[in-house]
Amino acid sequence: MSLMSLGIVRGFVWQIAGTIIGIVFAVAMRLMMGMSPWATEPVWVVAILFGSMGFLIGVGSMTDWFKWMVGIDTPMRHGPPKGKPAWTRYFGVDYNHKVIGIQYTITAIFMLAVGGAFAIIFRTELARSGLQFLNPGQYNTFIGMHGWAAIFAIFIGIGGMANYLVPLMIGAEDMAFPRLNAFAFWINIPAIVWLLASLYHGWDAGWTLYPLLSTRGEPGFQFVFLSVFLLGFSSILGSLNLIATMLMMRPKGMSLFRMPIFCWGVMGASIIQLTATQFIAQSFLMLSFERTLGMPFFNPDGGGSPLLFQHLFWFYSHPAVYVWVLPGLGVISEILPVFARKPLFGYRWIALSSIAIALVGFLVWGHHMFTSGYANSLRAPFMLATLLVAVPTGVKFFSWLGTLWGGKLTFPTPMLFALGAISVFLLGGLSGPPLALVGSDLFLHDSYFVIGHFHATIFGGFVFPFLAALYFWYPKVTGRMYNETLGKLHFWIMTPAFWMMSVGQMSVGVMGMRRRIADYDPMLGGMTSSGLSAVEIGQTVVTISAFLIAFSILLMIYNLLNSAEVGALAGNNPWRSRSPEWQIPSPAPEHSYATPIRVVGEPYDYGLPGSTYVTMATAGDD
Repeated sequence: MSLMSLGIVRGFVWQIAGTIIGIVFAVAMRLMMGMSPWATEPVWVVAILFGSMGFLIGVGSMTDWFKWMVGIDTPMRHGPPKGKPAWTRYFGVDYNHKVIGIQYTITAIFMLAVGGAFAIIFRTELARSGLQFLNPGQYNTFIGMHGWAAIFAIFIGIGGMANYLVPLMIGAEDMAFPRLNAFAFWINIPAIVWLLASLYHGWDAGWTLYPLLSTRGEPGFQFVFLSVFLLGFSSILGSLNLIATMLMMRPKGMSLFRMPIFCWGVMGASIIQLTATQFIAQSFLMLSFERTLGMPFFNPDGGGSPLLFQHLFWFYSHPAVYVWVLPGLGVISEILPVFARKPLFGYRWIALSSIAIALVGFLVWGHHMFTSGYANSLRAPFMLATLLVAVPTGVKFFSWLGTLWGGKLTFPTPMLFALGAISVFLLGGLSGPPLALVGSDLFLHDSYFVIGHFHATIFGGFVFPFLAALYFWYPKVTGRMYNETLGKLHFWIMTPAFWMMSVGQMSVGVMGMRRRIADYDPMLGGMTSSGLSAVEIGQTVVTISAFLIAFSILLMIYNLLNSAEVGALAGNNPWRSRSPEWQIPSPAPEHSYATPIRVVGEPYDYGLPGSTYVTMATAGDD
């Protein structure tokens, strides 16, 4: 078998060819227009667009659509490619939602490792005051790369969980639009390539890419603008597909209020992605046009406004936080009843709270701009809206406590990570009001306190639930159990380390440590008996914690890879779950449900004698 038989290899070859063709095309067009043949940014913008299209054609994500255009029949393919090993389907276009879910998940873990690697580099720089081995421009580039690599990991990880689980949880054979599903995944690969390629040229405006910093400087900015644009395109297509699947493909008896709670979280996140992603895409496209074509959208000298970018950016980017956390909070609500052996407390309130968070989330973007100089009259409404979003979030916390109260609790690794997620997300939630209140935010806004709050929110809302999901559904995906001892070791290393990291970040922030700064005063926070300042000690603790978290993630990756070969056979339903995906063999077969399912009860009636959620439909059902 040759490497060129793998779709991803063909895609990369076509991406290189498309990039070269784009460069030649751009140079030729400039010559025809009487311009100098080479201008770095315009030529690279055209090359990136041509290269991205080349990848999508080469990998085969558009082949069926091209065949339709010329009248060739394209029946849906099932199973591994003919004449090739089964593993090759994960390196090419496949329309099975389970394969696509695994592709998303593996890609997310890769990007999580990339983002973590950048964090380790600049965290090592910050462990002591003074510049050790990074100059300020490199530091800012690494900060930005860490931010966007982590954001890519989160969005792609959500795609992994949603693609694998949603059709299984609602008893559907696949997603509503399988070809669009595959296309949406493969868009992410050239986006990742261009993001990583931006390092070659450099960009030093931090992950928010605020103008006017991002409207000048190295051409690496263009790579980031267009990579994020591609990621957003994938998000829009994926959310459309998920909404259509959940609304149109539920089985008989599964009303919306009998749908698994994870699906409600995905529904809320998909609503945000479908309706708001255009705004960040538009803001980055405008930045690209300003740099390439001289359109002064954000330059005050030409009549533009930097505040316009902030409004567009944060109108999406704060609701995006709820895109990240709503599926994660759904994972917590799925896991707790299983290991408490109790019904989920307040199911309808949890379901509706996900939609409420999604809707209220559109009204809070202005709290990121309290220090920006916008009209004072806007501060109070945004402050109140930001505090209001805590109400539906609090509904989830009280529901989780009600579910745990009096339950017959067991503590395998998924349960530990679900409980860890609650504790970390609570830290993020409690540190939020000081940033929502105008008076305190004016002092804390550009400090490391924000970094601590943000990481607690994202780790508690996504990273810990994502890890819980990996362990919980690992037997469903592989048919084998992970090593429980290594799983618990992962938890007990990572959780205390994260608490030290996040609390340490907040502490140095209160002492005056600014964010996005490569160096700091060696006397900041006052000197201690150790001869180091309080901030220097705090930064050292944060750096050590980051290394411990990285080690624990590597331990998890080893555990999951090794257990896929030598782990004990899991059986069909090792957790005794009521959810539909656990009522079929593990690993899930190619055609998940040999016969359609029928919902006859409530999804979370654990511990209630005689209760049933799903049955297999009979031939007479309609």
